[in-house]
Amino acid sequence: MKIKNEVRIALVAVIGIMLLFFGMQFLKGLDLFSSDTQYKMKFDDISGLSASSPIYADGFRVGTVKAIDYDFNKHGDITVDVGINKEMQIPEGTRAEIVSDMLGNVQVNLLMDRSVEKMLAPGGLIDGTINDGALGQVKSMVPAIQQMLPKLDSILTNVNALLANPNIASSLHNVNLITSDLTNSTRQLNQLLAQVNQQFPQLMGKTDRLLDNANGTIASAGGMITNLNGKLDGVDVAATMQKVEQTLSNVQQLTDKMNDKNGSLGLLMNDNTLYDNLSNTMRDADSLLVNFKAHPKRYVHFSIFGKKDK
Repeated sequence: MKIKNEVRIALVAVIGIMLLFFGMQFLKGLDLFSSDTQYKMKFDDISGLSASSPIYADGFRVGTVKAIDYDFNKHGDITVDVGINKEMQIPEGTRAEIVSDMLGNVQVNLLMDRSVEKMLAPGGLIDGTINDGALGQVKSMVPAIQQMLPKLDSILTNVNALLANPNIASSLHNVNLITSDLTNSTRQLNQLLAQVNQQFPQLMGKTDRLLDNANGTIASAGGMITNLNGKLDGVDVAATMQKVEQTLSNVQQLTDKMNDKNGSLGLLMNDNTLYDNLSNTMRDADSLLVNFKAHPKRYVHFSIFGKKDK
């Protein structure tokens, strides 16, 4: 029995439609032949959640959103049917959290209560909330940003007016000049430091030689002091002091004789009459010398022929 072409075409069309259906379900992440455990989640707002959205527990994908039932008669009452891996045990008190990233991808995270030992029965209800995350924080900052915009506009206006001031340009020019001067000063300082570094070893060598000479001088001085101490140790201090005392005694006796008016030295030093006579004698001798110089012929008679002058 031969199959007609029309039947073949019909079979191919049916098979293609089935493959297309299963392929769409597969692309949505739905497994029609899976044996997942069915649960329900209740949300007030699903924030873009759709069928085939993934469900995670501790960062691991454990299920998929199967269907979403919206109650048009009671706003804010949304029931979500989910399929969770049959090996996944969900404790009672577990909550569901819808999370959206910056790219708009939506997923459900299961926040399980590990302290509860009783597990949720299949078909049980899980309460859900929305976690805005970073987007929620940005949303909360929008009112504050809106209040700051007028102030920012005023600040930018003042900044523009300040930048338009010609004094700013001259100040920047002065800053450039100062920076150039600092650069030159830094270069000169580096050159000076390089010269100092080159001469530093020589300076340290001279310092070492100077210290060696000073140490030698100190050693010589120490030797001299040692020799002086040795010589002082050999001197008879008692005999020397006795001679010094005897000398001082003789000087005292001489001084006493000079002060004694009965002695020759005492009379010579203390007798005013002797002093006056000596003064008169010297004065007469001086007068005689003056007269002798003025009239030498009165005192000296000299003749070649022996004739006496009258």
